[in-house]
Amino acid sequence: MRIGLDMMGGDFAPLEAVKGVKLFLETVANEAHLVLIGDEAALTPLLSDAQLDQSKYSVVHSSQVIGMNEHPTKALKEKQESSISIGFHLLKSGKVDAFISAGNTGAMMVGALYSIKAMEGVQRPTISTPVPREDGSYGLLLDVGINADCKPENLLQFAILGSLYSKHILGVDNPTVGLLNIGEEEGKGNLLAQATYPLLKENPLLNFIGNVEGRDILTNKADVIVCEGFTGNIVLKMAESFHTIAARRGIQDDYMQKFDFESYGGTPVLGVSQPVIIGHGISQAVAFKNMISLAQQMLTTKLLDKMRESFVK
Repeated sequence: MRIGLDMMGGDFAPLEAVKGVKLFLETVANEAHLVLIGDEAALTPLLSDAQLDQSKYSVVHSSQVIGMNEHPTKALKEKQESSISIGFHLLKSGKVDAFISAGNTGAMMVGALYSIKAMEGVQRPTISTPVPREDGSYGLLLDVGINADCKPENLLQFAILGSLYSKHILGVDNPTVGLLNIGEEEGKGNLLAQATYPLLKENPLLNFIGNVEGRDILTNKADVIVCEGFTGNIVLKMAESFHTIAARRGIQDDYMQKFDFESYGGTPVLGVSQPVIIGHGISQAVAFKNMISLAQQMLTTKLLDKMRESFVK
């Protein structure tokens, strides 16, 4: 397998990206060949200092970088030699099997949607976040930001995608699915929630348990929790603040450490035809290592093939 990594994306690139590559190659059992996309002049001395096994990676030069504040569509169109543009070209042409970047999130989404496109049958791709639970396991919350307004059919598809991710990546057998709502009873919630409930209840691909409330998100009540991206993003950003507050107050707690985004690296775009993983702009070495590991896991488990089969059915 060949995994493409944007070495120029993120606030601490390319140094932290190189550190992440070194950490991955030294600590993770792998059969991956890493394709490092970035400015060769900047990368060469860093890679030399890192003393990496040169058989495990190759470098593809890019002469441009899409900045964090640039307009995504315009930047992709005008900066064909940027690391993100080249990454999607390599992915589309089959020269890499997955692509990772902690760069401009909008450009990554535009590239995913319009370069490699959604799987047949998927109306809207989605992004998710792992939810740490006290027993050490992880739930999954989706959508967490790219679909602020949704139709009931979109939430049904998110539930199917999330269930497959939970099963094959998080290792949950027959994951339970809950609909995030303001009450447990059927019939609660706004028009979207009320219309989504019967779709989830009647779908044979899902182990649907009903509505779940905000207090249930960090518990084991549901393995996959579905909502529209407006609500999901608010929950995600609030959860990320737990780690920040704990660190600021000097609280040393193993559970609170799990809210550090570095522990899971980045989020895959679920529902597109090839593996694309988007990292946080402030990603450092551990986050890059974990994103590469996730890409490897998605490829090894053939997750996208299983998703395609579900939508064909």
